Amino acid sequence: MSFVQYLTTLAESLRFITISDLLDIVILSYVVYKGINILQRTNAAKVAKALLLILVVMWLSYQFNLNTINFVLSKAVELGLLALVIIFQPEIRRFLERIGSNNVSRIFRNDAPVSELETAINETVEAYGEMSKNKVGALMVFERDTDLANVISSGTAFQSSVTSELLKNLFFPKAPLHDGAVVVRQGKIVAAGCMLPMSESMNLSKDLGMRHRAGLGMSERSDAVVAIVSEETGAISVAIRGNLRRHLSPETLGRVLRNELLPREQEPSKLRKKTGWLWQGR
Repeated sequence: MSFVQYLTTLAESLRFITISDLLDIVILSYVVYKGINILQRTNAAKVAKALLLILVVMWLSYQFNLNTINFVLSKAVELGLLALVIIFQPEIRRFLERIGSNNVSRIFRNDAPVSELETAINETVEAYGEMSKNKVGALMVFERDTDLANVISSGTAFQSSVTSELLKNLFFPKAPLHDGAVVVRQGKIVAAGCMLPMSESMNLSKDLGMRHRAGLGMSERSDAVVAIVSEETGAISVAIRGNLRRHLSPETLGRVLRNELLPREQEPSKLRKKTGWLWQGR
């Protein structure tokens, strides 16, 4: 078939496409796109790759008449469907909750409801206030647009709401995960005991410990908001975009986290002007 004939056939086929067909394609494309986007931001991406590999092997075993391998993989897939429902129960429940909510636009959105993130901030402020008084070191990373999958994979996977008691237990000096960082994604703790990249800045104060250097390093390499409690002094600090603000009260910590993490209509510069932020350099 020549190129001209191909174009003629294509033009004739396009004549039969209706508005309903176009709408069908657009909606399906959007659903697939959002599904891939969600998979990339969670550990589900690894499971999806494994399933794709199994399907490819099944197809090859069928093509080459490898009946035993094909039979075993077919049974594994059948049992795997039930396992997937159990593994992804939190994601499925959250998806169904969004469908049942009044705001239909949240169904395929990646961001968590504001109330959930606000609760996480409130619980963090409460825990940091107590840990500051008791000089318990803490390091929390609030993920924003930059995907922190590499950092999350360096720690222990979690799927839990943020609560003050849980944070205090995680950062308790004798707890196995207290030296690493807790990563919060969309208002949920997704990992603890994570390793963060150290800041390479030569202008850091000598009284800054490893937690501050790790928090600054994380903020230099991403848009994450990092909250720190010093084990030596109990001082609360926040690192954002490679800048560190130190010696915060729990109330100020709450204002900073809300201004940076919660949706807002005003420009960041206007918010900083109203709240009077003075960020210290590195």
